[in-house]
Amino acid sequence: MANKRAFEIAFVGLKPGVHQFNYDLDDKFFAEKGAEDFTNAQANVKLSLEKNTGFMLLKFEIGGKADVSCDRCGNPLTMDLWDEFKVVVKLVDNPDEMNMNEEDPDVFYIARTESHLEVSDWLYEFAMLSVPTQRMCGENERGGSKCNNEVLEKLKQMEVKEEHNANTLWKGLDKFKEN
Repeated sequence: MANKRAFEIAFVGLKPGVHQFNYDLDDKFFAEKGAEDFTNAQANVKLSLEKNTGFMLLKFEIGGKADVSCDRCGNPLTMDLWDEFKVVVKLVDNPDEMNMNEEDPDVFYIARTESHLEVSDWLYEFAMLSVPTQRMCGENERGGSKCNNEVLEKLKQMEVKEEHNANTLWKGLDKFKEN
C-alpha cells in the first residue's frame, strides 16, 4: 500500500478522551485489499477513538456507495454503505496469546510497548460488512423486479428442467408405494 501511514494512529501522543479521525476510501483502497466485485466505491469512515488507561474504544461509522453485482441476474447495481462497528483495543503484555484465546471478535489486544494502531484492515472489513448480504435489483414502480428479464427467463427454464428431471428420477419408486 503506497500510503500505509495514512491508516496508522499514533495513540501514544493522544490525551485521554475522545478523538475523531476521518477516512475516505476509494476503488484504489479496495483493489489493494483484494475486493473484486466492489467498484466505484466512495466510502467515508468516521472513526471515534476514546482513549482510556489500558484500553481504547474505537467506533467506526461507515457511509457511502459502491457498485456491486446483483446476486440474481448479474446486473451492476449501486448499494448504500451504512453501518456502525465497535472494537475494544486492550494494552497487554502478551497480545499474541490473548488474541488467540479471545472469543469475542470485538476485542483486540496489542502490546503495551506499541505506539501506533494500524486500522486499514478494520476499515476494509467493516466497509465490506456494511454491504447487504443479499444484493438484488430493487422493484420498479409497478412492483416488478428491475432484474435483467432475459436472465430471469433463463433461470425459469432451468428450474422447470430440474423439476422434470427430479420427477423422472423417482418415477420407478411409485411401484413400491402401491404395494
